[in-house]
Amino acid sequence: MADKRKTKSEASSSSSTIDNAKSESVVVDVGRRRSSCGYCKSGSHTSITHGLWAHSLTVHDYQALLDRGWRRSGCFLYKPEMEKTCCPSYTIRLKASDFVPSKEQARVSKRMQRFLDGSLNIKNSDEQKGTSSASSIQKELSPASSVQKDIIVDNPNRLPSNNNDQMIDYLSDLINSVVLTCIELGEFPSEIQFPKASVKSVAPNKKKLQVEEAHHLVYTSNISFQLAASLRRVHKSVGTEKDAKFVAEMLASHLDSSASNISLSIKACNGHINFYSTATPTQADATVGKPIVSKGGSSNNPEKFQVKRQNLEIRLKRSTFDPEEYELYRKYQIRVHNDTPDHVTESSYKRFLVDSPLIFVQSNGDGSAPSCGFGSFHQQYLVNGRLVAVGVVDILPKCLSSKYLFWDPDLAFLSLGKYSALQEINWVKESQSQCPTLQYYYLGYYIHSCNKMRYKAAYRPSELLCPLRYEWVSFDIAKRLLDRKPYVVLSDFATLQNEMALLPPIEDQIEHEDYESNDIHVDGDEEMSEGAFEDSDDDDDESIGSETTTLIPSEKRKDVSNIVIGLRGMHLKYKDIQQAFGPNEMNYLESQLNKYVTAVGADLSERMIYSIG
Repeated sequence: MADKRKTKSEASSSSSTIDNAKSESVVVDVGRRRSSCGYCKSGSHTSITHGLWAHSLTVHDYQALLDRGWRRSGCFLYKPEMEKTCCPSYTIRLKASDFVPSKEQARVSKRMQRFLDGSLNIKNSDEQKGTSSASSIQKELSPASSVQKDIIVDNPNRLPSNNNDQMIDYLSDLINSVVLTCIELGEFPSEIQFPKASVKSVAPNKKKLQVEEAHHLVYTSNISFQLAASLRRVHKSVGTEKDAKFVAEMLASHLDSSASNISLSIKACNGHINFYSTATPTQADATVGKPIVSKGGSSNNPEKFQVKRQNLEIRLKRSTFDPEEYELYRKYQIRVHNDTPDHVTESSYKRFLVDSPLIFVQSNGDGSAPSCGFGSFHQQYLVNGRLVAVGVVDILPKCLSSKYLFWDPDLAFLSLGKYSALQEINWVKESQSQCPTLQYYYLGYYIHSCNKMRYKAAYRPSELLCPLRYEWVSFDIAKRLLDRKPYVVLSDFATLQNEMALLPPIEDQIEHEDYESNDIHVDGDEEMSEGAFEDSDDDDDESIGSETTTLIPSEKRKDVSNIVIGLRGMHLKYKDIQQAFGPNEMNYLESQLNKYVTAVGADLSERMIYSIG
């Protein structure tokens, strides 16, 4: 027991720790709820979950809930009933120290670095669409003392050997920016998660005679075929190759007006987007397949230029209401998720992303918690002092749990969703030296039946939580099982694999489907609230009415005697007060307690306070 004979200053400094030791989780069981599904858009109440309302919640109890498939939205906790819901949602995590970034994730980091050091140049297209572009936002973020000019690429013979890679990255970013423009103009539907563009250089021996101006062809991209495939998944009436040609022609027309700062001509050819050199290549250039690209100045005296450098600051703060964050959230929800302004209110924002039942635990420097402590936080990303993104996270004894991310739509070309995920993974790695138990990064729910949620598996090596035994199973194993059916007891993988060994293999789509990860935590469908659910007392084992006694089959009965009941300000074990209820009341309460134990587990059911009034 703590020594009560302390100085006033000692008592003050340790009061938070003492309060934490005495704190308790107090929840109200909302029970089974049905709602419409934001993932499959079924149109009926096919999403089935169990809900809890948390008045308070210790970080240890919430960690345990996460490891049983629960998530939170504000103070509301929910868990899919995996066997019955339309889109089974599997908790996904990765061990931060084992994380291996993919090529695309590495490109995101490099793109951000080029943006910060000033070498990323995205053509301003304000004149065409009348909205903020990458160039205009870059000017707003830039220090006043900086002067920007277009990046000049002169004769490739005098450039570093990596110039070809820089041009490929530049053209890829340019296409991605044009795709965003098409979305903003309504030419592409905003609800589709489009793949990222990939541009490749064309070696002389790979040039085909049937390609127009093949001898000048230096770069090509097949992104139009991938975009057409994404459109077909939503609009079944869309055709095949003809549509890829149409998409390529649309993108090429936008690229023509967005790429005036490079000496490359852009044409659509058989569904491909081709980039041609407009100058006569030298024999050396023809051999390596490099373009001659220039702008201004003579070839012997290239124009000098200054680079705008940006300053990125990342701050971690306790979850509180911040007007600047709210304005960024409004902008994000309206422009990215197409919410109406009257839907994005201050109160809804607070309920969703500010309110938290987690009881803050202050670090005492003994390695039991990171320096920031445990609890709910907002991780702010600021460029030159301006807020551009906010990651809403919970920091718990074993993990950083990523809840949501919102970002400035004007900086979509930076893929801030992917970038923030990489930063959060890195934060976990660095924090292990302070708190060894903090090892994992939780990405929320993985829904294999929903294409736009599959991007989470790109953070490797990840694990999925078995919905029955709550064991962690490698994603590589789980994916093969989930390719066959949406609900699987993953811990039975050994038996299931033997059964599936005779089935033909399914191509691994994760490597080919490069979905934008602007939430892990970005999907608005993960926003839940108590009011979003409708009562559904339709359990097969229930028959509840004012004069009806609920019968619980013996095989489904749990030991509920040690559950602590919160009643009229008192906390008493159920076994000590059950005689205070009449037969019908007692049977009904025991029925609810049985479901509660099934949902949260025996240990947690005896640790948390089950409030009934």
